[in-house]
Amino acid sequence: MRRMRWAAVLAGVLVLAAATAAGGSGASPAGTAAKAAPTPLTIWVGWSARELGVFKQVVAEYDKSHPDVTVNVVGSINDNKIVAAIRAGTAPDVVSSFNSYNVGTYCSSGGWINLAPLMKESHISASMFPAATQYYTQYNGVRCALPLLADTYGLYYNKDLFAKAGIKSPPKTMSELAADAKKLTVKSSNGTIKVAGFDPFIGFYENVPERWITEFGGKWQDSKGNSILAQDPAWTKWLNWHKSLVDWYGYSNLVKFQAGLGDEFSASNAFEVGKVAMNLDGEWRVAFIQAEHPNLNYGTAPMPVDDAHPELYGQGYINGTIIGIPKNGKHEPQAWDLVKYLTTNSHALAELSNGLRNVPTTKASAVSPEITPDVHFAPFIKIFTNAKSTTSPITAAGVSYTNQVQQFVTKWQAGQVKNLQAGLQALDKQLNAMVSQAKGPGVP
Repeated sequence: MRRMRWAAVLAGVLVLAAATAAGGSGASPAGTAAKAAPTPLTIWVGWSARELGVFKQVVAEYDKSHPDVTVNVVGSINDNKIVAAIRAGTAPDVVSSFNSYNVGTYCSSGGWINLAPLMKESHISASMFPAATQYYTQYNGVRCALPLLADTYGLYYNKDLFAKAGIKSPPKTMSELAADAKKLTVKSSNGTIKVAGFDPFIGFYENVPERWITEFGGKWQDSKGNSILAQDPAWTKWLNWHKSLVDWYGYSNLVKFQAGLGDEFSASNAFEVGKVAMNLDGEWRVAFIQAEHPNLNYGTAPMPVDDAHPELYGQGYINGTIIGIPKNGKHEPQAWDLVKYLTTNSHALAELSNGLRNVPTTKASAVSPEITPDVHFAPFIKIFTNAKSTTSPITAAGVSYTNQVQQFVTKWQAGQVKNLQAGLQALDKQLNAMVSQAKGPGVP
């Protein structure tokens, strides 16, 4: 392995340095040559608190079985810190980001090195990962990242509230979702919302456009990378469906309702305390509920889909944590060995999945017997491995691309967009200009 060869070379260098430093005192006695110290590696990750502890435990297993390195884990890292460190030349050996959206930025800029040569040398094929994760870990043929657990989105529903409303099963179509949402909603005498059957508001918790348009089979770009939101009828269909449900609740009523809700990542989460009967959320919510409200009677299922496309049911939106090696790293062989272990070792992925309740990201680890069985978590693994599941477009503009779309939809739901088709056409132009600027002059 490259890591072992590198350690041998390093040991030889240290021995030579020790002999040179001895000067005229003569060579060191046999058997007393200096022993190479473990190579220090630093890895930055986004996890914090309990979740950081889970990650550290898995890394500690690696550390224990690899005496040639010592690994230091630093948590609570975001993309701004990663970019700043790369620009300053102070990046750690390995970096991890929650934003697969930014792969286009990291790959096109060279901020994260191309892993393809290292994968080839290690006989690792990208085919070991599902299609969606293969897509969001590369840009323009440069694979500068690998997936490290995935976030998969589905529907959470309160079984007690369902039973009270006479609903026997989770909705599978958007018309069923809207009907159930209205039936489950409880309003006070003055019309304010006490319990929302479903909160469609873009910007509420995990509600963002990319996780909705997936359920309508919408496309973002043509084969040349041009934005086609105005051309694809799925976008118009979703936005009209969405606006009709927002209008049923009343925009101002939803704003007031949300003002009184707890923080998403707290024990006061609106779904966890019964203020929202159904909610779009990621697989990690399973672990939060187990820790904060273990007695909550709930179920999980794929998100409903466009009534005209029932064949899409069972798929969903996927993104996830990515991991890579920043440019100008000092310990590339050892850094690669750690990256390889965290992203391809089924035991490590199972341990991370069990502790974090994120989806393991290789096809083999998704069916690993080490994954702790959980009726609430199981649907998310099925969504992840569904061939129709998709993700956000990866562009040179990074997360700014999808943020621009979200800004448009927030204006739409507030009634500030009077002509939807004209608005989408203008949005397409903005998105194309954004990508062109991010690529720089002369870049196709």
